[in-house]
Amino acid sequence: MNPEIEVVRHARARRMRLAVDPRDGHVRLTLPPRASLKKGLAWAAELQPWISAQRATLPESRPFAPGASFPLAGREIDIVWDDGRPRTPRLDGDTLFCGGPREGLERRIERWLRGEALRLLSDETAEYAERAGVTIAKVGIGDARGRWGSCAASGVIRYSWRLILAPAFVRRATVAHEVAHRVHMNHSPAFHRLVALLYEDDPAPARAWLRSHGSALHWVGRYS
Repeated sequence: MNPEIEVVRHARARRMRLAVDPRDGHVRLTLPPRASLKKGLAWAAELQPWISAQRATLPESRPFAPGASFPLAGREIDIVWDDGRPRTPRLDGDTLFCGGPREGLERRIERWLRGEALRLLSDETAEYAERAGVTIAKVGIGDARGRWGSCAASGVIRYSWRLILAPAFVRRATVAHEVAHRVHMNHSPAFHRLVALLYEDDPAPARAWLRSHGSALHWVGRYS
């Protein structure tokens, strides 16, 4: 089996499908339950030129490295590293000053971003929860590929830490969306009205931004 192709059998699939995930470049071959794996892989091999063309359009990776930059709340932040500085990154204007050994720099920057994301998203969740008159059991962060936020019936809300990389209006619209689920655990017209009421604006541009640019956020901090 080609190690570069992830094979998934889907109970509802009626035909073979091949896709390149724009969030990480992985190639996924979806097969009906009884389809031949051999034929599926042979078909995927025939489509190698298409796979290469799709991968050529993927967002550019943006590693956390000295001299590099990354987006943060709609701004471009430059990374300046000096091993004589403190290990904990410090943001000053549009510059993130980093210290400590070069080894592990990427992990320290991501850890700092995760901490900033949790702090900011917790504050904004509390703000919207008070406005909606609901309680939140806990706010957590992760790095899910499939969704930017989730709200459980228990009152636990989780976000992708990468939301902090997006412009503020995108992040806040996502928070309003998840908090509104504490009232409506569905996507009914009443739910969408509440999102707009909490957000105090039309959230459609934020959703459009994520559709257009969200995949690129998954390439921040990646080397390939």
